[in-house]
Amino acid sequence: MLQKITVFFFSFLLFCLSIPVSGLGAAKTNTLRLALLPIPDVLPVYVAQEKGYFSELGISVEALPVGSALERDQLMQAGRIDGMINDILSAANFNREQGRVKIVSIARSPLGESPLFRILGAPGSDLKTVKGLAGIPIGISKNTVIEYISTRLLAADGVAAEAISYASVPILPQRLQLLLSGQLKAAALPDPLGASAIKAGAVEIVNDTRLSKVSASVITFSNETLLHKQEVVRSFMAAWDKAAAEINRDPASFQNLMLQKIRVPKNIESDFRPPPIPRKAVPTKAQWDDVMAWMLNKNILSTPLAYEDSVTSDFLAR
Repeated sequence: MLQKITVFFFSFLLFCLSIPVSGLGAAKTNTLRLALLPIPDVLPVYVAQEKGYFSELGISVEALPVGSALERDQLMQAGRIDGMINDILSAANFNREQGRVKIVSIARSPLGESPLFRILGAPGSDLKTVKGLAGIPIGISKNTVIEYISTRLLAADGVAAEAISYASVPILPQRLQLLLSGQLKAAALPDPLGASAIKAGAVEIVNDTRLSKVSASVITFSNETLLHKQEVVRSFMAAWDKAAAEINRDPASFQNLMLQKIRVPKNIESDFRPPPIPRKAVPTKAQWDDVMAWMLNKNILSTPLAYEDSVTSDFLAR
């Protein structure tokens, strides 16, 4: 009897192992789970959902709203999501010890008059130029993309490295309030918080449209997803690109959707428009190498990571 049970068990096991991976959990093989911060960079996902672009291509996208970059990264670390909208530095952090993720596209970059980040002076401040920021503590979140961009903006206008000073204020609403109350003389903020601060009286000193070939957010997927859901990711990118084209063609028509999904401060709800979205592009090797140089200088990395191991153009819409 025991022998028959043993033979049956091993036969069943071999049968299970013979089933292709795509046949297991078939209902989920066409689904992608994405962690999305409430920022303008993620709007194409919601547009594609509303317009039915994902379902037209036979895929399902579950948008998982998250409140912070830390929460987003923890979900990816735990394998609970397939992809996310993040930044080059964040993607590199995932690959420090082993290849976990790849960037498949730029999500957003500074275009026209729509920056991703601004450095601002407090209301009533006499700070007018980037060089005037030398020695002034600028509110940032340390070792993040906002410190990287701020450093590059200051250096581009000739502020010496030893004259760059930062104050660590990682919580964005707190950083905004400290700036507006004058407790911070200067702060770096992402839009739309930066635009809100200007409306409330803050003085813009510089923004990253000055460095449009440096600043970018990106679409990143786990290597596991790119291996097992290649065609699903390609369909996702086709739908993303179609949505981006629609946003660029008529941004005003997506104003209400943006206000539903994106955290836009009350004082600029009627003024802030969906920003233009770049199409069919990945970060360049020069962008990647510049982030590597900064991370090495900050001792975040001990050796640079290869561009080809962390960025791929294979999934861009054709």
